Amino acid sequence: MTVLDNPEQLNDLRLSVLEHLNNRRANQAVVLIGMGTCGIAAGASEVAEAMRKELAQRNLNVKVIGVGCIGMCVKEPLVDIQLPGRPRVTYANVKTDMVPHLVEEHLVNGQIVKKLALAQMVEDGIQPEQELDTYQNLPFYRKQLRIAMRNCGMINPEDILEYIAADGYQGLAKALTSMEPDDVIEEMKDSGLRGRGGAGFLTGVKWEFCRRARGTPKYVICNADEGDPGAFMDRSILEGDPHAVIEGMTIAGYAIGARDGYIYCRAEYPLAIQRLEKAICQAHEYGLLGENILGTGFSFDLHLKEGAGAFVCGEETALIASIEGKRGEPRPRPPFPAVSGLWGKPSNVNNVKSYSLTPQIILNGADWFSKIGTEKSTGTAVFALTGKIKNTGLIEVPMGITLREIIYDVGGGMPRNKRFKAVQTGGPLGGCLPESALDTPVDFDSLTQAGATMGSGGMIVVDQDTCMVEFARYFLTFASAESCGKCVPCRIGGQRLLEVLTRIAEGKGRPEDLNEIEYISTQMQQASLCALGQLTPGPVMASLRFFREEYEAHIRDHFCQAGVCKGMFQYEIDEVKCPGCGLCLKACTSNAIIGEKKQPHVINQVNCIQCGACYEVCNLGAIHISPRVVPLVEVEEAVD
Repeated sequence: MTVLDNPEQLNDLRLSVLEHLNNRRANQAVVLIGMGTCGIAAGASEVAEAMRKELAQRNLNVKVIGVGCIGMCVKEPLVDIQLPGRPRVTYANVKTDMVPHLVEEHLVNGQIVKKLALAQMVEDGIQPEQELDTYQNLPFYRKQLRIAMRNCGMINPEDILEYIAADGYQGLAKALTSMEPDDVIEEMKDSGLRGRGGAGFLTGVKWEFCRRARGTPKYVICNADEGDPGAFMDRSILEGDPHAVIEGMTIAGYAIGARDGYIYCRAEYPLAIQRLEKAICQAHEYGLLGENILGTGFSFDLHLKEGAGAFVCGEETALIASIEGKRGEPRPRPPFPAVSGLWGKPSNVNNVKSYSLTPQIILNGADWFSKIGTEKSTGTAVFALTGKIKNTGLIEVPMGITLREIIYDVGGGMPRNKRFKAVQTGGPLGGCLPESALDTPVDFDSLTQAGATMGSGGMIVVDQDTCMVEFARYFLTFASAESCGKCVPCRIGGQRLLEVLTRIAEGKGRPEDLNEIEYISTQMQQASLCALGQLTPGPVMASLRFFREEYEAHIRDHFCQAGVCKGMFQYEIDEVKCPGCGLCLKACTSNAIIGEKKQPHVINQVNCIQCGACYEVCNLGAIHISPRVVPLVEVEEAVD
């Protein structure tokens, strides 16, 4: 290891590492295993251990490398095998007992195990031995464009040399040697990059405000406090390509005149923190952090701050208070952090994705980036695609792609041919959009106009079996519980709103409740101190706007059409459609289904616990959801 004293040494090292990697690819087989949190949770560690043992027993000269998440989380554990001079082949959902067969057939005999290769490759008739060296051949990736995630799943995130070989720190070298700080800011402004944390403010303008602000020292802060349910974009980038964030923050430090930066990452991300710590140490060892970086006279250092997991600390002023060791609560703005931030000094706060995009913008130029996406929302957007969809995982798509393309072309549509119902964008503070909005372009302005938000990148798809009242109540439960309690509209308003929704979901709603929801929501939006309180009513108002009939059915008819709200529906068997196959009878754990084989079955409503097991296993549509017949005793009790 040599401390890099100038950009020429960095470039020489890049060429040397590239030559080494190319020689390795030409002479040695390589096995790459997805070792992000999603892969490890699915058993990737055990698969990697089994692979190493099998290779050792056979005395095979094969390199096993752990990489980050490639995005296909639904297919984890993922194992890629690349023979010398041959394309890379992906095996999905690999278990330890599959390892000996993969080694024998692919690594020893050189034959692809087609029955274990990624199913999408086989279904599309792609010949693995010809064109599988690029993920763009898979349906999941065909409409994706990876910039922020370009290295995730492709390089070893714990090896700085592999990052350098992939043009790592070249953007920093360009900025430090051929650009003045104002030039860097102008390049970022010309690129049109808008902050990927949710607000969508122009990144270059934000940097300019901080650079022009009076006072020193100045600070660069990375908001990695990702707390949205079902969101894991920042975590995956930090785990799969931590040096991209470090490089982006160092460029930002040079642009605004800062010597120190802070990465605020929640403690629930131990793997991300571990890899960040290692990457920071490696950057120091090579002289890419610290004093006199690349011999240019510019000095910059990074510090890691672990958060305790408070959702409100995703708000920049609350995050800054937490770094200072104070209670994580937002404060009124102005002054904004660019003027008075960390310890009262000018500070720039950006999201993980914003910083990871920065090196590529500086290296390739603003024109390159601005031509991707739309005029007002340039570049790409990273989403965690989850919910009732076949291809759950992490995606990066050009701005302007439609929701329909994401859900059906990338996501593969609904499992079991269920009907699409809604998609929630923007996380727990966003909004849901119905089927009629599927052709909405995915960009900051179009989503806002449609009634949702871009947010930081959560995208949850729901199908016909989802109750939108309960769906909105779920997000409201989370948001109200995460309120810091500093301001009354958020602290009290969220609880009152939750009480109304709970009453409706339990079949005790009143017609005036819908007006009360709108009134409380308006007051919270107008009077709350920060975005948490202002946006908490978002999912409720969006679901009420597009699915008002479901709320009315809960209140007027005491009926949940989706069969989610207990006590408001019952399962019934259609005698005409029921062939008496017995699947529902076997699935029932409460002995509520009776009937002879090959004869229509019946559900005993007294014993039925409404678990939905029978409904799930019936493939003939013989079981349906009907309004619950309320016993006379309950009616009399309600009147009394």
